[in-house]
Amino acid sequence: MTAGSPDGAPETRGADDATTQPTRTIVLIPGSDRFEDFFDKIGVSLETFRDEFTGGWLFNYVRALRLSGVRTLLLYMSARVDSPVRLTHADTGATVWVLPSPRLHRKLRNGQRRFFPESEALVGVTSYVATPLGALARILRQERCDAIMCQEYEHPRFDVCVLFGRVLGVPVFATYQGSNQTRTPIERVVRRATMRRCAGLIIPSQAEIARVQTEYGVRSDRIGPIPNPVDVVAAEPSDRHVVRARLGIGRDTRVVAWHGRVQISKKGLDTLLDAWNRICSRRPDADIRLLLVGDGRDRDVVRHRVDSTDKVLWIDRYVFERRELWSYLLAADAYAIPSRREGFAVALLEAMACGLPVVASDVPGVADVLARGEEDGGIIVPCEDAPALADALMRLLEAPELGRQLGQIARRRMEEEFSLEVIGAKLRRFLFPDNRSERALPDRMLKNASW
Repeated sequence: MTAGSPDGAPETRGADDATTQPTRTIVLIPGSDRFEDFFDKIGVSLETFRDEFTGGWLFNYVRALRLSGVRTLLLYMSARVDSPVRLTHADTGATVWVLPSPRLHRKLRNGQRRFFPESEALVGVTSYVATPLGALARILRQERCDAIMCQEYEHPRFDVCVLFGRVLGVPVFATYQGSNQTRTPIERVVRRATMRRCAGLIIPSQAEIARVQTEYGVRSDRIGPIPNPVDVVAAEPSDRHVVRARLGIGRDTRVVAWHGRVQISKKGLDTLLDAWNRICSRRPDADIRLLLVGDGRDRDVVRHRVDSTDKVLWIDRYVFERRELWSYLLAADAYAIPSRREGFAVALLEAMACGLPVVASDVPGVADVLARGEEDGGIIVPCEDAPALADALMRLLEAPELGRQLGQIARRRMEEEFSLEVIGAKLRRFLFPDNRSERALPDRMLKNASW
């Protein structure tokens, strides 16, 4: 089924109203060649992004940095604009720049898709010319930016920005959100140099830190082991009842939730559905529901599996408004994250911030958050082990008090260790330590540059 935005959505804590006056500015460049490379897949236009898109790690970064006195600009490239466009994001007030994709990038991308659609090498080469450096330089000067941050260091744009930053004298950082593989031999050679010459890497996963140090020889002082920030939700019990009523879920029904991109192999949805079938077979008369929220490339496979049961409720679209997402999570009693691969599981943090006890697979990016299992607010099970996942979920479904205890632990940890305020302060200290110059990008360097 497809549901609209529910009534009774929880309100944010008003974090954006309690900001520190910004004294630094950073430009954050998300990790795809073009805006449409990602957002077309989830049906989000530039206008929708500006006016309605509020969820995910990206805007949590914006909010967290603002609380610590750092202004964040977002920068995208697009083949659908002919000149630079400056937007203001409605929810956060963040400035969003959209620059025209370079002509060379457009030609190479069109040629690659037409003649070599399976060529990873050409995709990688094309990405190296995806950033209009002259326009970027003008924005850095106009907005008085102190640093550049790239999403994902395993992307050619990071290599380009590090070189560009060294020419200008502006520090370049990268944040890890899950991409940890190079696509071409050229990238592997270039990246070894850029990883050592960047200003720093923000990596929340201990397994990824170990990989980066082993593969690239990056010094420990260049790595900030800082997790993604999460907005901790404030909600009343009435919110839960309103949302459940809207979705047709009874007050006494026990609900397990999952949300994210519908990618079976990566997200382990086959394991989750196998586990759910086991639970339903063992407790055929139980008043239970599995609540799935999300859309993606494997939607048809999932549809085939869930259409035959009335114990699965699927909000089959990408929910990009955070209050709506919170409302679905708050309607649940437990949360499952059966992923086979995660960078650093933002979905896990969102569920825990809503006070949900979690059953999760023991993969990097998840184990970092739930290293002590129940002491950290969740139950860890082996990856791809449907029986173990079913047993753990049944334990929570049949023991409400245990679920409440774990949920309280989870929420408290989010407040104390992962909140916008806590992570924002850590990010600022890493990006702008006291001994770094007050203005990283001297105006004279850009005035004398011929772009």
